Amino acid sequence: MRLTILGGGGFRVPLVYRALLDDPARSVSELTLYDTDPARVAVISGVLARLAQGRPSPVPVRVAESLDAALTGADFVFSAIRVGGTEGRIRDERIPLAEGVLGQETVGAGGILYGLRTIPVALHIAERVAALAPGAWVINFTNPAGMVTEAMAQVLGDRVIGICDSPVGLVRRAARAAGADPAALKDPARSGYDYVGLNHLGWLRSLTVDGTDVLPALLADESALGSFEEGRLFGAEWLRVLGALPNEYLHYYYFRRETLHSIQDTAQTRGEFLDHQQGGFFERAAAAGSPDAVYELWERTRLEREETYMAHSREATGGWQRDSHDLEGGGYDRVALALMHAIAGNSGRRLILNVRNGTTVPQLAPDAIVETVCEVTSQGARPLPCTPLREDQLGLMLQIKSVERATIDAALYKDRDAALRALALHPLVDSATVASHILERAAEGA
Repeated sequence: MRLTILGGGGFRVPLVYRALLDDPARSVSELTLYDTDPARVAVISGVLARLAQGRPSPVPVRVAESLDAALTGADFVFSAIRVGGTEGRIRDERIPLAEGVLGQETVGAGGILYGLRTIPVALHIAERVAALAPGAWVINFTNPAGMVTEAMAQVLGDRVIGICDSPVGLVRRAARAAGADPAALKDPARSGYDYVGLNHLGWLRSLTVDGTDVLPALLADESALGSFEEGRLFGAEWLRVLGALPNEYLHYYYFRRETLHSIQDTAQTRGEFLDHQQGGFFERAAAAGSPDAVYELWERTRLEREETYMAHSREATGGWQRDSHDLEGGGYDRVALALMHAIAGNSGRRLILNVRNGTTVPQLAPDAIVETVCEVTSQGARPLPCTPLREDQLGLMLQIKSVERATIDAALYKDRDAALRALALHPLVDSATVASHILERAAEGA
């Protein structure tokens, strides 16, 4: 299989390449990188070369000079682009904060601004894939992943699938905290789980091991809840009230005031931190010379990035540090590889993915992208039936889906009214006046 990564100069591309090198099936025969920033992709190519040293028959890497050249002949296309770079992310965060509302990359006003900028580019990519590689599968990790996947699906249909590492990370951490047998989790005949929602807005509602749902006992065990990230983030009391384990991004909704105050009180947003950190990495890496030095610099920078992930939310709940199990997460590189294997091998493997709803959540349109458990075969990813959503879960999903769809319309048709509707209806903005001010600031490039 030939894999193309769009955003090939991205900081986390080496994680994907390392997964390919460790893949016993050796399923990818060639990796093509494409990025609009030649300097960044040159540095990342150097990190990949260092990873390949000493490996028998490493996966060859090619750098394409154009989007069309990168797509031609691809079997899988992994889209992980950042339109506007970290500078754009900083504006997405700072503009809402200036109006007294949350500024975050994928959630709230910041996610809407990011979507408005990204969706036209993602749609162009989808059109070029359809023209040049109509048999390819597109795996989308570009944020905001749900709405970007939904926009691309207008061209590619079911051949675009969105991925996120948050849900599988949650399942793994919950299973470990519940004391589940690790071997059972790898056997679909012995384990299963019910996860449903939208990207960065979902709930783990059951976790079955050997015929027993271990989630109720976990929710009743305060000590066990305190042993992993989501348990500490949301707190035992609130998790018992919910009767489910939420995706970590729901902290912005359930603890809006606390997180907003934490971000407002800091001198540096997440985007500003990454801009400084990654800008420094690429600058130092370009001058490092030695492949070993570049690789070691990348590893140190990566670890710091993961240790500081969602730091503002942790600050709002006591300022605790992520431990080794939290850092383990789900690994978006492993999710992408598992998805490729499942499609190529027609395996029927079950994964949590972003796909068209169909009838999974009857209250949503069939073509709306949802994040849920899917069965993956050579025909793609099919969402599995789930138990009915509780009213609070469904209500939040419906509201955010209306925001996502309005954002897509605004991006595709340059419709300011749709953009205003998306911002004003988002529960983390909750003011038409503030929404209008945010749009004005964004238009001015504030």
